[in-house]
Amino acid sequence: MRTWMSKLEQDRQLRTISAPVKLEYELAACLAEAGSALRFDDVVGHKMPVAGNLLSSLTSLCAALGVECALDLQSSIIAAIERPLKGRLVESAPCQEHVVVNPILAEELPIPWFFEKETGPYITAGAIVAKDSRSGRANLSIARIKPLESSRAFVGIAPNHHLAMLARAAHSRGEKLDIAVCIGNHPAILVAACLYLALGDDEMDVAGALLGEAVEVVRCLDSDLVVPAHCECVLEGTLDLQNQVEEGAVSEFHGMYENYGSGAVATFTRATRRADAVFQVILPGHYPEHCLLGGISIAAGLARAARASVQSVSQVAVGIGGAGRLHAVVSLTKARPGDARKVMFAIWAAVNLIKRIVVVDDDIDPWDPLQVEWAIATRMKPDRDLVVIPGVRADRSEPLESGGTVAKLGIDATRNEHDRPDWERARPPAPAISKARELLGGVKFTAP
Repeated sequence: MRTWMSKLEQDRQLRTISAPVKLEYELAACLAEAGSALRFDDVVGHKMPVAGNLLSSLTSLCAALGVECALDLQSSIIAAIERPLKGRLVESAPCQEHVVVNPILAEELPIPWFFEKETGPYITAGAIVAKDSRSGRANLSIARIKPLESSRAFVGIAPNHHLAMLARAAHSRGEKLDIAVCIGNHPAILVAACLYLALGDDEMDVAGALLGEAVEVVRCLDSDLVVPAHCECVLEGTLDLQNQVEEGAVSEFHGMYENYGSGAVATFTRATRRADAVFQVILPGHYPEHCLLGGISIAAGLARAARASVQSVSQVAVGIGGAGRLHAVVSLTKARPGDARKVMFAIWAAVNLIKRIVVVDDDIDPWDPLQVEWAIATRMKPDRDLVVIPGVRADRSEPLESGGTVAKLGIDATRNEHDRPDWERARPPAPAISKARELLGGVKFTAP
């Protein structure tokens, strides 16, 4: 994380707030209003600074992972999934410079209270490491963590998430699941933690492939789990499905509140951190960083899955407008008749959350909502190109689910050769565009 923060600061894209800021609502409001990377040096009641909005645009995510554009980013993620790189174990690590036994979470960490109807503060940027004690299968994922009294915390995980599966397997054996919550990570680790992989595929190894070198990991002090050596803070503990508490209202990616009922409790026996740790937060709800981290990870998995059915898939986008979960745009290269509809069903089958799919040609940037809207306006006929599938099983976080189902919508916004005699766009000629860019100092032509 520090490497990326230094780059942001060097490029004058990280703003430092020196005035006192309260953890209750004020810090969240600053992140929401600024929209760009912020560091808070005077957090009321804590000595540890806080950083947020570090990956709040697609451009910043690409830069953080060393690629030029969204297409390259997606290709890099898919390549990392297919060629993971095992972590490298080290004996000592910056994240273990300072150790506290049986930590009182609210005292040790500056954890913000984000929204007024939520029932407490949340750790939102914690990458959780877990491993099945019998099979040795490891998992890296992100879940919201709400401190309770002392060293206990509520952990919000959906029943179908792999962390929940590992916890149920441990519970069936009469065990508690060892976990380690790692806060303040390199962007590659956060992206990997958001991926939808097969159970047993270790996202930490995918993070190494994204980095281009093995992630340096260190063994926990209270378990045999390994964590990123260069993260800022680690909470070591156990997750107990036997111990459940009600969560209350919680913000979701779609921007509203949900109430999921009860959830498991973790008890943390040890907290370790850098001597000069910085606490990372991700503003939850319908805000760019939260939506993009999920969106680019889901999109990469969808592109990989969809190509197994439709080889003409060029790229998949899951953008902020659809909350990084609900809407997908697929671009196709030289699609054959029927490919648009076939890819819709492939994507719906891959991820329950996706509710609307727009299919475009590869001259449209699927991450650019203006270009996608233009394609719908100029290439889609409603009586021919809309696909509505009622009564499809929905995820519990779908804002409009009813009885566990919701309708799905597909929009074919690809060119149809029978609609027009030509599809040539009205543009200045290429030499004039080159001259214009020279005159304007490299400004790109952005018409759809």
